[in-house]
Amino acid sequence: MKVGFDAKRAFQNRTGLGNYSRYLIESLCQHFPNHDYVAYAPRPTDEARMQALLERFPQLSAVFPEGGWPALWRIKGIAKDLVRDGVDVFHGLSGELPLTIKETGIPSVVTVHDLIFLRFPQYYSPIDRHIYAYKMRRACRDATRIIAISECTKRDIVHFFGTDPAKINVIYQGCDPAFTAERDPEFERDVRERFLLPARYVLCVGSIEERKNAGLLVKALPKLAADVSLVLVGKRTPYTARIEKEAAALGVAERLKVLEDLPFAYLPTVYRMASAFAYPSRYEGFGIPVLEAMRCGVPVLAATGSCLEEAGGGGALYVHPDDVAGAATALTRLLCDETLRKGLLEKGTAYARRFNAETQAAEVMRVLNEVAATRVFSGHQMK
Repeated sequence: MKVGFDAKRAFQNRTGLGNYSRYLIESLCQHFPNHDYVAYAPRPTDEARMQALLERFPQLSAVFPEGGWPALWRIKGIAKDLVRDGVDVFHGLSGELPLTIKETGIPSVVTVHDLIFLRFPQYYSPIDRHIYAYKMRRACRDATRIIAISECTKRDIVHFFGTDPAKINVIYQGCDPAFTAERDPEFERDVRERFLLPARYVLCVGSIEERKNAGLLVKALPKLAADVSLVLVGKRTPYTARIEKEAAALGVAERLKVLEDLPFAYLPTVYRMASAFAYPSRYEGFGIPVLEAMRCGVPVLAATGSCLEEAGGGGALYVHPDDVAGAATALTRLLCDETLRKGLLEKGTAYARRFNAETQAAEVMRVLNEVAATRVFSGHQMK
C-alpha cells in the first residue's frame, strides 16, 4: 500500500502539529515498513528531524510542487500528483484535505486536533476563524474517515459540524522517546548553567498566549515558597508582556523566566529538572505537554474543562482555570507532599504507558487499511 501525507507541518512547523506529523510518520515507517509513504509538502525546508526521517527510512519519500504557487498546489494541484504517484490512501495530518481529493477517487483520512477556534472565537481573528472553519468542515465532510486525537475533539466535531460519530476514530498520540530517556546528571548541569535555570521551578510548556492561561500561574506564584520560580517555555506573544507586567506588580518578576526558541534537544531535560509541571490551559485538543511531563517523572497540575483529564488521568491534580487559590494550594502540595508526589508519579507513569508509538501506529494503520479497501477503481484520469 502507498500512503500519501499532507506533510506541510512536518516540514515547516517545529512544535505541535509538526511534532505530531513527524512522530506519526516515523511510527508508521518503523512499525509497518512494508508500505510506501510519500510526504507531500509545498516546499522543502531545513527541518532537521524530517530530513533525518527521509534519510533513515528508504520507504519514505518527499514530493514538492514543480513551479506554480505552492499554496495553491497544496489545496488543489496536488491531486494530479497523487493520481500520478499511485497513492492508495491520503492522510491529512493537520485538519485539511485537498479540495479536489474526491475527484481523484482516492479515499482519505483527516486528523483533527481541535476546534478551539470555534469554542473560543475571541482568541482568533474573524478571517482566520472563517478560513479554519471552512477548511476543517470541508475536510470532515470529504474524508472517508476522521481521526480525532481525543474524545473531547470528537465531541466538538459532532457538535459543530454535525458529523456522524461512527465516522470518527479517537486515536491518542504518543510522545517522543526522548521523554523516557535516562537522566544524565552531567548534561543536566550543563543545561541548568546554559539557560540559567533556578534550583526549584514550576514548568509550563506551550505558546505563551491568553488561551494557555499562564497568567494563572503568575498570580499563584506569590503564594508559593519564596525559593520556587516559574519557567515558561514557548513562543512569546503580546500576552507575554501582560503577564510579565503582572509579575512585576506582584513583586515576583525575578522569579519568572521565559525561554523562547528552546531547542528540542534540551526540552526533555528542562522537564526532568522541574519540581512540578503546570498546564492551566483553558482548552486543548489533547494536551501533549501533560503526557510529556508524566513520562519525564514530574508531578502535574492541569486545568479542568477540556481534554486534559484524558491526557493525565489519575496521574495529575486538576483545578479550574480561574482558581488562583486552588492552583497555589495544589502546587504547594505537589512541591511539598512527598507521599502525594510519589503516588501521582506511580499513577502517571502507569497511565502514560498507554500512549505510545506502537499503539498509535497500529490503530492508525488499521484505519488506513480499512479506508484503502473502500477504493473503487473507475479508470478515471484527472484533467
